Amino acid sequence: MLKILLLPLSLILLLPVTAQAADITGVPKIRDGDHVMIGSARIRLAGIDAPSIDQLCLNPGGDRWTCGIAARDALAAHVAGKSWTCRVTRTEKNGLSVARCEVAGEDIQQWMVKNGWALSYVRVAHTYDADEKLARAARAGLWQGAFIAPWDWRVRNKKTTVLGATRPPKNARNILLASASGPVAPSPDCTIKGNVNTAGECIYHKPTSRWYAKIKMKISKGTRWFCSVEDAVAAGCRETRR
Repeated sequence: MLKILLLPLSLILLLPVTAQAADITGVPKIRDGDHVMIGSARIRLAGIDAPSIDQLCLNPGGDRWTCGIAARDALAAHVAGKSWTCRVTRTEKNGLSVARCEVAGEDIQQWMVKNGWALSYVRVAHTYDADEKLARAARAGLWQGAFIAPWDWRVRNKKTTVLGATRPPKNARNILLASASGPVAPSPDCTIKGNVNTAGECIYHKPTSRWYAKIKMKISKGTRWFCSVEDAVAAGCRETRR
């Protein structure tokens, strides 16, 4: 009889521990508008999609604008070194934790969308659709000019839709499609070159690399600019051996 009573009690005592194990707390390192690191934990903010730091947009005047960096910096400035609480909803095969994060009770995902630095990730949820409508109406963040949705940026082609609260210039699509792979680095922070060798490997070259100047950045060759070694490695690239 004693064993029957103890077993449920032991299970009940374990429940709070299991729930707490899913939470990650601490001051994060902001990688981009929807990716952070807390300690060794890599976290993607759930329900939103923000531009990666190599993404370019167009400002109201039609000029190229480093909106991915702007989104990252806006998030970093808003949280200003404060501690986060992230409740993990799932963990992907590569170890990336997808989580909803709060700072002093504020929903960080909602703040990013409402201020125009991220979109509601409608492919997986509609949690922040209303906040996105407010941002668009206010021409906040990305919505002040023209841009490509972050999910389209990752697989962009000639059919990719150009978004924005203002009418984009006629050549907006061509400018936006070429911005991360063309001959000009998207920003002074993104000068690492990535190319694919004959064996199909992605190789990255820092400005100090021997062959850096000889790597021609062309969309047709599958080249790409990276903003850090960490970003290049995360994309599956290795450093050149020369």
